[in-house]
Amino acid sequence: MSDLKVVNFKIGQEEYAIDIMKIDSIVPVEKILRIPDSPPSVEGLMDFRGTAIPVINGRKKFSSGGDFGKAVRAIVVNSGNKKVGILVDEVKEVISLSQRSLEEPPIEISTDVNRYIGAISNSEGRMIIILDVDKILSEREVAQLSNEVIR
Repeated sequence: MSDLKVVNFKIGQEEYAIDIMKIDSIVPVEKILRIPDSPPSVEGLMDFRGTAIPVINGRKKFSSGGDFGKAVRAIVVNSGNKKVGILVDEVKEVISLSQRSLEEPPIEISTDVNRYIGAISNSEGRMIIILDVDKILSEREVAQLSNEVIR
């Protein structure tokens, strides 16, 4: 088994990671166009290389609460056949996680609300939540965005 290369980042005090193969870019966020009646965790749209893409507020989506500081970054991921930006507090590093350190999320936390948790890495005193970017948006959110935002 090979190691999993991920980009490690923070939202609030929690550490998260995304498979590096699912990431298109990490970009500073300059302007977000707010969209009325969008899902609560969708901050709006941002320009990404001439295309408007939806932006998820990581603090709202992952229940960290609070506002972002001024140095917000967006991790642009390939989710299904769409690009989506995820607002994060801090992008830390690219790390390799051994397959031995990856655990399935406990059944007690495996709900529809947090189905985007792909795995938990528990190694060297660090717990990192590995996100499954294909499951970050619920079917309802995808449908809402398709109808209201991505035309």
